[in-house]
Amino acid sequence: MRDSLDIDTSRRKRAMMNNPPVIKDTNLSVAWARMFLRLTVRSDAEIAPLVVSVTRFKDGEPVEDETLRKALDTCLETNGLQPVHTVANTIFPQSLWQMAKGDRKDLYAAYLENLPSYVAMASSKNNRGLYFARLIAFHTDPKTGERLPYVPPSVVPADGNQLEFIIENCRSGKRRSMFQASIFDPLRDHTRSAQLGFPCLQHVSFVPDFAAKTLMLNAFYATQQAFERAYGNFLGLCRLGEFVAHEAGLTFERMTCFAGIEKMDERPPHNESTWVALKTVAQNLVVAADTQTTT
Repeated sequence: MRDSLDIDTSRRKRAMMNNPPVIKDTNLSVAWARMFLRLTVRSDAEIAPLVVSVTRFKDGEPVEDETLRKALDTCLETNGLQPVHTVANTIFPQSLWQMAKGDRKDLYAAYLENLPSYVAMASSKNNRGLYFARLIAFHTDPKTGERLPYVPPSVVPADGNQLEFIIENCRSGKRRSMFQASIFDPLRDHTRSAQLGFPCLQHVSFVPDFAAKTLMLNAFYATQQAFERAYGNFLGLCRLGEFVAHEAGLTFERMTCFAGIEKMDERPPHNESTWVALKTVAQNLVVAADTQTTT
């Protein structure tokens, strides 16, 4: 019996890789809920690969469902995990951007000034750095704020600020392949550690349509944790896309996230009350969304 189950699982995985699921929605919460529910019914608790795409933004924010967001935050915090907003801030620090009042140079300066403090706030999770730091200061040691000794000033554009390089060059006539930013650094991240933890996000690219005056963001994760991180990742990526679009004089149109492996890494026991409540809210949200689509 065990051998036959292993064969069935292997067949399902091969079929999934040949036809990777694509989840598209105009509501971030619905998109996440669809992904989450797929994983809760899988015995191996992973989908490889998976594409999630979110459109429709209001006042610079993706459309969300407050009930789902609250249920997820409650479940995360009850189980000692970071809430959605904290995860999103690792990709784009929305609160700091609001404090900068539209001055991106102030945003960069404030973030870098406090970077070692941000790392220290959750040293076990952030000891190797933060995503936004790699985007605006690829050359910087996140613990000290000093330049990494192996990165000379002439090697990285805009003094390691990849976002600024993209924003300054995001105009018609430029080759669009230049609008991309790396997170993964082989010199730092190719280690023998079995549990590296960071960075799961490897790469982001921006796709402008200058005729339509719009911008799309694509992100690639080698692996992504669906329960603990994915919602916050999606939110942070949407905010990052909106920031770059706004500063480049464009309208943000779509966030697409490709996960090589989407997995249910951390989750409470199946009978844990906040977990049960989260699943119920997710199921109700998807049913309501599907009902609205068919009517």
